[in-house]
Amino acid sequence: MAAKSKLLRMDNVLLVVDDLEAAKAFFAELGMELEGEMTVEGPLVGRLIGLEDVRATLAMMRPPNGHGGIELDKFHTPNPIRFGPVDAPMNTLGLRRVMLVVDDIDEVVGRMRTHGAELIGEMQYEDTYRLAYIRGPEGIIVGLSEQLDNNSVTDVLENP
Repeated sequence: MAAKSKLLRMDNVLLVVDDLEAAKAFFAELGMELEGEMTVEGPLVGRLIGLEDVRATLAMMRPPNGHGGIELDKFHTPNPIRFGPVDAPMNTLGLRRVMLVVDDIDEVVGRMRTHGAELIGEMQYEDTYRLAYIRGPEGIIVGLSEQLDNNSVTDVLENP
């Protein structure tokens, strides 16, 4: 019996956007860096993603530590399809948010609000960590987490 291969890492999450420049600016203001941008098209791309006549511009945003990332895609053809309201609530099926770890939630939320982000809500779990959810361009929801002590979220969940 062959050995089961293992997951090596999670590389990125894809967000399809209509306003690529606004989305890039939003994630750059959160501290992510533009790793690269390119246009892809043709039958090979179409076969990979199951669409015909594909032409899209991709922008890869990476956090400062280089681990993981967010790929922002703007489809030129075929036309993108909006499924549901832009400001869908958190219990809407599908990918709802991306969580980022920051060192000062108050500063980040304040800065992002001056750039048009909406604060959805915030909470503090004991003296362990704080969370805040913000909504950016095109309804993109970003969770922000600030650790207040030396315990990880996994430590807290495993040892209540």
